[in-house]
Amino acid sequence: MTTLGILLESGTHARAHYALVVAAGAAAIGRDVVVFATNRGCLLLAEPCPLMDDPREAAIAARGVAGIATLRAACIEMGVRLIACDAGLRAEELVDMPLAAGVEVAGIVTFLQALGAGQVVTL
Repeated sequence: MTTLGILLESGTHARAHYALVVAAGAAAIGRDVVVFATNRGCLLLAEPCPLMDDPREAAIAARGVAGIATLRAACIEMGVRLIACDAGLRAEELVDMPLAAGVEVAGIVTFLQALGAGQVVTL
């Protein structure tokens, strides 16, 4: 199977949540997955993650849907590679934001090298 690359540019809860849904699903069927978060998308990789305070997080949990905390932990457990874009962190003035354990800070070249001839989903 080819590697799946997920490019997360948006910092909205809905897009960040679905990036993790796609990542977890692909990892669950044995695909290598790389999530590359840039610009406001880097918020997903913060520790603590401010998106977990979004009202949508509680709403989806109340409906029995896995939220960001559960999905991010599952992705880490399944070996999904998480990369915060160096330029995106600087562009959004997030350089000093603490990142979750295991998150790499790298650039687009690193993402593209990890992806190889794989597929890209952009959110």
